[in-house]
Amino acid sequence: MAPDTAARGAGQQPPWGSASPADGTRHNLAALTSLQVLRHLDTGPRGLTEAQAEERLVRFGAHTIPERRTESWPRLFGRSLRDPFTAVLLCLGLVSAAVAAWGTACVILCLVVVSCALRASGEHRADRSMAGLRELVATTATVLRRADPDGAPRLRDIPVGELVPGDVIRIGPGDLVPADVRLLRASGLTVRQAALTGESTAVTKAPVDAPGPPTLSDLSDPFTPSVPSGPSYGGVFAQRHLCFQGSSVATGSGTAVVLATGAHTRLASASRGSLPPKPPARSAFDRSVHGISWVLIRFMLLTPPLVLMADAALRGRGVETLPFAVAVAVGLTPEMLPVIVTACLARGASLLARTHQVIVKRLPALHDLGAMDVLCLDKTGTLTQDRPVVHRALDGEGRDDPGVLRWAAVNAWWTLQLAELPAPDALDEALLDAADPEDEQDDGVAALPFDPVRRLATVVVRHPRRLGVHTLVVKGAVENVLERCVLEEAERARLLSLAARHADDGLRVLAVATAERPARTRACASAHSHPYTSAHTPDRPGDRAPADERGLTFRGFVTFRDALVPTAADALEALGARGVTVKILTGDHPGTAARACRDLGLDPGEVVAADRMDALSDAELAETVWRTTVFARCAPEHKARIAALLRADGHTVGFLGDGVNDLPALRAADVGIAPRDAVDVARESADVVLAEKDLTAIEHAVTAGRRSSVTIATYLRSTLSSNLGNVIAMLAAGLLLPFLPMLPAQVLAQNLCFDAAQLAFAYDRPHPDVLRRPTALRPRAFLRVITGFGALNAVADLATFGILAPAVNGPDGMDAATVFHSGWFTENLMTQALVMLLLRIGRRTAENRTTGHGDRRLPGPIGWAATGLAAAGVLLPASPLGPLLGMTALPLLYYVLLGAVLALYAGALTAVVRRAAG
Repeated sequence: MAPDTAARGAGQQPPWGSASPADGTRHNLAALTSLQVLRHLDTGPRGLTEAQAEERLVRFGAHTIPERRTESWPRLFGRSLRDPFTAVLLCLGLVSAAVAAWGTACVILCLVVVSCALRASGEHRADRSMAGLRELVATTATVLRRADPDGAPRLRDIPVGELVPGDVIRIGPGDLVPADVRLLRASGLTVRQAALTGESTAVTKAPVDAPGPPTLSDLSDPFTPSVPSGPSYGGVFAQRHLCFQGSSVATGSGTAVVLATGAHTRLASASRGSLPPKPPARSAFDRSVHGISWVLIRFMLLTPPLVLMADAALRGRGVETLPFAVAVAVGLTPEMLPVIVTACLARGASLLARTHQVIVKRLPALHDLGAMDVLCLDKTGTLTQDRPVVHRALDGEGRDDPGVLRWAAVNAWWTLQLAELPAPDALDEALLDAADPEDEQDDGVAALPFDPVRRLATVVVRHPRRLGVHTLVVKGAVENVLERCVLEEAERARLLSLAARHADDGLRVLAVATAERPARTRACASAHSHPYTSAHTPDRPGDRAPADERGLTFRGFVTFRDALVPTAADALEALGARGVTVKILTGDHPGTAARACRDLGLDPGEVVAADRMDALSDAELAETVWRTTVFARCAPEHKARIAALLRADGHTVGFLGDGVNDLPALRAADVGIAPRDAVDVARESADVVLAEKDLTAIEHAVTAGRRSSVTIATYLRSTLSSNLGNVIAMLAAGLLLPFLPMLPAQVLAQNLCFDAAQLAFAYDRPHPDVLRRPTALRPRAFLRVITGFGALNAVADLATFGILAPAVNGPDGMDAATVFHSGWFTENLMTQALVMLLLRIGRRTAENRTTGHGDRRLPGPIGWAATGLAAAGVLLPASPLGPLLGMTALPLLYYVLLGAVLALYAGALTAVVRRAAG
């Protein structure tokens, strides 16, 4: 069997290289004649018998596409434990238990359980929501079946899952193609394959007895001269005699034999074959959290040995300091990080689902949406509505001429009325929307609808005031109409050039011509027996010869553009204002894509087509990608390659797609986005699912993601800088003091208070100005910030040591240790409260200064939490719990001196925050 090299080059498997039901041999059924196909499938034009269908259903299995299994809640919980930071917390909890620090161990283990439960519950809810969206590609199919070999075939509707290879089916307008099929008969059949190829226009399908390689006409729009509408990777999808599961019938009807079902269809093989050969790179969120986690892990692993060695060398203390060393490592650890991160993301995802019907299947994808600075998307269905609208009606000189539109609309109206079409095709519908032919006085006489051979539609009309004269109105492909008009060769060439210029500008072009003919008196049984027929109809006695579609008078052109999505222009502007660069990756013609961008106010610049991309190396294409807005003729591998190059260049990439051809790019991007009505495999592969394919919903999702990311970043800055400063101070105090600077129980109590206050970050609402640019958690930037703020915090702690020094030198060593522990405990919680508040207020003040906004309101949740944390630092040592924790009330003088240290610390911190934010 010769494989389909074009399809294989696009990442697909060779078509239907499966065993024939008749003899078990393998054949490329796409390349055989109709008779050979029927023989190899052991079937015929009358379809299968019920017994044959039952036997094949057992042999080939039900016609269903394998779906991704929904993961159970315990499995999601277990997967959450693999997060590196959660794993480190778990290890610290086990170490704390090993050294009998039961309180620390219980708190850490509880935090791990809460974090994993929140993450697993959020993803499980998203999976349940997705289960409600899953639909079969088609629910029923109209099939010819016989009760026995000699019985008459009859049409019946069966569940699509019962289709088997060899079944003969009927398809009509609006039907979803239920399997991969080979056409046996067709009438005016056009099919939309956007889900498979990305092409926006319906393609013509017709039976071909002896298939050959696809030609340019197989890839062309019948109404546009020299403007192929299909992608460059047409291959097997461009074969006119083949239709595929995942496509839908736009116009016409047909009879076909089923070639492949289930996992052997192109839809199923694309979902498997488009998987990357190696595991995809980690998302932006994973990279950020892993980077920050490993920085902290190194600190935590280094701290206990340093504490043990320093105490053993300078103070002679050994193993008894192990609980304190573990407590110091725990003090450096932001225990609430998994809880805060998961709570922020889960809350944002829940709000998105409730208010905008956006389902976040993978919680970290919400952060990736906030960090996204490049959004790649297709044109069809996102920027345009996948239907044409009339752009202009022009005469032969290129001037506007309403009469041309009137004649084209008359043709469309009477074709619909007299040819017994179930519905107008897309171009006729656009003509009928732009003009009202019912107001005309012409009466229809006969109509011959468009067919892919003639590439024309012809109607005959008569006017009540012009007795004995009929008017032929012909519209269709430019070349086919002009060759039937009375024109000089130079004039015909000029008109072809004019049409080509409009086509290159992204417009579809239709030519219109008319002719006056004497009325006939012979009755006609049907449109096909009417004397006004094409040259392809044999002459009959009494008919004009050779045909009446010759000698026409050219009227003009009607141009069409894609209808724009009403919200697309505003959404593109909003995304641009938020720092998101939009890239258009489409399978359409470059001119069509550029036209849509210009109509939306988006400068397309130079459009790069697939053939040019193929000639560039990765380094050359990476340079081209960033300065290019529109990429045309894109195959699946082109889209995935562009997304991968953008990620490699440090960008956070989102991709919006809804077809099988979008699967590689959905998986290559940081965050894959699909609408609810996308094909099943695309929807399953996406990280985010939209109720509608609407850029406005993405703008809302980006805002929610940035809100969560900013909250997480603010939390990390405050907790890591405080923790690092405390750890530095603890290490210094451990070397200077004759006793432990803080008891393990006090470290645990301090961490519990701080962690409880930090829960307020999950309910913070960042200032709108900070949402105007992408937000990402960058480990190196965080390391610089926490190092600077941590050093400042350590200076404040060391100043506190100076205040508490008299207590250390006092006569009562026990009282000195108690006073020192109490004073440092109070100072720690007060500085942590200041860090929470000033990092939040200082950043907002800098933003207000930059933007000119005067909003100086305190953040509610964080303001209350910081106040409560400061109150706990002052009141807890003097409360009944104080003696249990080894603390006591401080003299008033200490509070006054602490107030002075905190005032200096607040001033220095405010200056540093404003400088960093500005």
